[in-house]
Amino acid sequence: MHPKNLEHWKSVRQKGLPRYVLVHGVLMYGLPLFVVMTFFVHRDKLATAFVAISAVLWTAGGVVFGLLSWWWWERRYRAAGARGRS
Repeated sequence: MHPKNLEHWKSVRQKGLPRYVLVHGVLMYGLPLFVVMTFFVHRDKLATAFVAISAVLWTAGGVVFGLLSWWWWERRYRAAGARGRS
């Protein structure tokens, strides 16, 4: 891991997992995909129930994406820390 990325991740992880999942998972991944997939790709199905289900699914997808992304960065961070101490 590049030292610049290492320092950046240190500051990100200090803010905590819930904030990371909300910002990077739900707001930066789930929300844009919800908008594009619901209102552009499937615009012919714009019933209230479809939009509600789509919102729930893309929010859940954002949470999963955020958790996986956190896990991946943590793995890289810990591996770089182990190499740095050796």
